[in-house]
Amino acid sequence: MDGLLCYCRAGFEPELAGELSDRAAEAGFAGYARTERDSGHVVYACEDADGLSRALPWASLIFARQKLRLLADLRGLDPRDRIAPMLGALQGRARFGTLVMEHPDSDAAKPLAGLARSLGNALRPALRKAGLLSAQDDARLPRLHVCFVSGDHALLAASDPADSAPWPLGIPRLRMHADAPSRSALKLEEALLVLLDEGERRRLLRDGMRAADLGAAPGGWTWVLTRHGLRVQSIDNGPLRQHVLDTGLVEHLRADGFSWQPAQALDWMVCDMVEQPRRVAERMATWLREGWCRHAIFNLKLPMKKRWQETRLCLDLFAAQAGEPLAIRAKQLYHDREEITVFATR
Repeated sequence: MDGLLCYCRAGFEPELAGELSDRAAEAGFAGYARTERDSGHVVYACEDADGLSRALPWASLIFARQKLRLLADLRGLDPRDRIAPMLGALQGRARFGTLVMEHPDSDAAKPLAGLARSLGNALRPALRKAGLLSAQDDARLPRLHVCFVSGDHALLAASDPADSAPWPLGIPRLRMHADAPSRSALKLEEALLVLLDEGERRRLLRDGMRAADLGAAPGGWTWVLTRHGLRVQSIDNGPLRQHVLDTGLVEHLRADGFSWQPAQALDWMVCDMVEQPRRVAERMATWLREGWCRHAIFNLKLPMKKRWQETRLCLDLFAAQAGEPLAIRAKQLYHDREEITVFATR
């Protein structure tokens, strides 16, 4: 089968399938999505998978944690020898630089972690002997992914290091810091890691920059910004954790995040308020249109139904109302739940 293999949050397969289907059709590629609810992955079958992959960069996909080029769909694998069919399916392929053994991030697939790990130890030398894997990990070459869907079913896929997530399963492993005021801090940490590249993080997050955090309490996102040296106006009628205020970088203003506006232009605005996504999109657009900030990261809480359609509507609404050309990137992050995270810069 030719096509793409994409990983997603379990339960969001219909949203990812809808996104891939719509985006492929708009780019002029015929194909179809195949998935099961709560499987944590979607296969998009397409005759010109290489062309489709180029048309749909990983960074542009919202519900895909990872984007891979599907190479083989191996079913009915014999537990006594899973390696021979894999070598056979890869015969004639160019050499890979790294082997990644994984499974979808779903309840059904998590018990396969041990199998993937142990088989990887045997598969690596077999691949090297066959000339299919470099003697040492080589980050310049495509990565080979072996994704176990079940004990006798594996998907073989490849990733371009320049057009895919660098983390297994597309999930950056972040640890909850002891001083973080709330788990929501992980959402902003992941957003800065996934939605900005290394150069942008150095350039756009510098000591002394000024930011606003709308709906800040108890201070998780404010805390992350202060760790980058930003001075933050934290807008919320609720209280902030005292150690966040003790940084000396935070001014807590008890006000409504939907009506407050800064006295002068800021570098950043971040927002994780629980509100209807269209209302949030419109307010965020106002901030960019009026020049109140240069860069923004905000969350859009999605409804229970038609989430892909609502996502498109809200992002189109935001872009239209912002009133000037913006770079806009959006992802459903690992630490997101029923929401997506958006980065926008003027």
